[in-house]
Amino acid sequence: MGNSFIFPVPESGSLGERLTRWMSRWRRGGIENYTSGEAALKRAQWASGDRFDVNQERIWLDALPEAFSGLRVVQISDIHHGLFLPKLWLAEAVQQTNRLRADIVVLTGDFVTYSRANIEPAAEILSRLRARYGVLAVLGNHDFRVGADAVTSALRRRHIEVLRNQHVAVQFGGSSLYVAGVDDYGYGADVRRAVRGIPRDAATILLAHNPRIIHLASRHGVSLVLSGHTHGGQVNLPLLGTVYGRSPERLRYKIGWDRLGPTQIYVSRGIGTIVLPWRLRCPAEITHLELLPGTSERTQHAAAD
Repeated sequence: MGNSFIFPVPESGSLGERLTRWMSRWRRGGIENYTSGEAALKRAQWASGDRFDVNQERIWLDALPEAFSGLRVVQISDIHHGLFLPKLWLAEAVQQTNRLRADIVVLTGDFVTYSRANIEPAAEILSRLRARYGVLAVLGNHDFRVGADAVTSALRRRHIEVLRNQHVAVQFGGSSLYVAGVDDYGYGADVRRAVRGIPRDAATILLAHNPRIIHLASRHGVSLVLSGHTHGGQVNLPLLGTVYGRSPERLRYKIGWDRLGPTQIYVSRGIGTIVLPWRLRCPAEITHLELLPGTSERTQHAAAD
């Protein structure tokens, strides 16, 4: 791979063939060659006037103990620290997150893209996150491409618990909430190992970068999956939609809330970008979840479907 990013990419073939190649790259998780200069950064503009939208969501979980009613979980996903998301922007995301006064902060992968040089700076900034019960993380596909052990070590040295096919128990008022995490889908994700030892009827949150894990999570009775990876499509064109399409069927488990059997899932749009240095009609997102015991009307309708 070279060391420059060129946009548009001058490739041979018809426009349709080039679009097909770009979409294929996107679905594989992105292929980025970054310039060492500042020109590309100046081109990296968000479609939204605010850098990071805070998306407020209430999630009802039947198994959630009353002691955890109102628990605030803040999710940051797909940071992709590097040229397209510099230190200043990541620091702003951390400040914005801390203002939400989370009980738990969860980081659902893709901390860096392409360069190992971005690992330590990203970990140092993320060490400023504050949450009552701590900061938990899992790795994404880009973290494995850059160096999973290096990313894990950098985060753990900053007291960020990286869950690699394992779980922790959050305890309060004599009750427990379990948070499990798996390696990225295709890079050794093992849901069975991650939830081993958790009571079957316990409230369990699974952190998994790739939402494709939803099918395995549902088989193991996971209450809620928190994922990223898709960026919500990142570019949402009028009439055409995203790289995933525009129909509800094609967008299932690609963006926002959904459910499969007993398992709910929320897929964050993330805060960073890949392939293209901007977003369109798909703003960057910090997710603020409020967990409540019981069953919501939305959940009942989804289960009936």
